[in-house]
Amino acid sequence: MIIVTHQAEQHQFIYQQEGEQAHLRYRHLDADTVEAFNTYVPPALRNAGVADKLARAFYQWTRSQSLTIVPSCSYIEVWLSRHGE
Repeated sequence: MIIVTHQAEQHQFIYQQEGEQAHLRYRHLDADTVEAFNTYVPPALRNAGVADKLARAFYQWTRSQSLTIVPSCSYIEVWLSRHGE
C-alpha cells in the first residue's frame, strides 16, 4: 500500500520506501493559490502508481483548503486535465 505524507512546513507531499523518496513540491502564490512545481519519483519506485498517489493527495488537500492549483509541473498539468475539475 502506498501511504503519502504531507509535510506542510516543507511544502511537499512525500512517499518513502526502502530508502527511496518520491515527492510533489508546491508553493503558495497567495492566500488562495498554490503552484505545483515539481513531482519526482526515483527509478526504483516508478511504474507503481506513486506519482498518481502523490497527485491525488495534493489535489484532495487543495480541495479541503479551497485552494486553486497552478500547475507548472508537467505531470500535474496532465494529471489535472484527466482527473481535476
